[in-house]
Amino acid sequence: MDDKKLRKLLEQLHDELEHTQSLDGKGRALLRDLDADIRSLLNRSKGDALQAQPQVLERLEETIDHLEITHPTLTMALSELLTVLNNAGI
Repeated sequence: MDDKKLRKLLEQLHDELEHTQSLDGKGRALLRDLDADIRSLLNRSKGDALQAQPQVLERLEETIDHLEITHPTLTMALSELLTVLNNAGI
């Protein structure tokens, strides 16, 4: 997947995160941190190849595990992002 498609996926996920409601405290904290990670990736990567830090991938996995039952649509989007990042070697 090229950076343009990945950037679009990140932007869509960011929009989804902004509209997610009814979260517990831990879910809110995980999404807030993940949102900051996504914003950082998008801002830092303009014109450069996207490069996620290992802690971003760990936080993404933790968020997926935490929200898997209560927010399946969001979990699916997060899983897709994790797969794309892993397949891209990020």
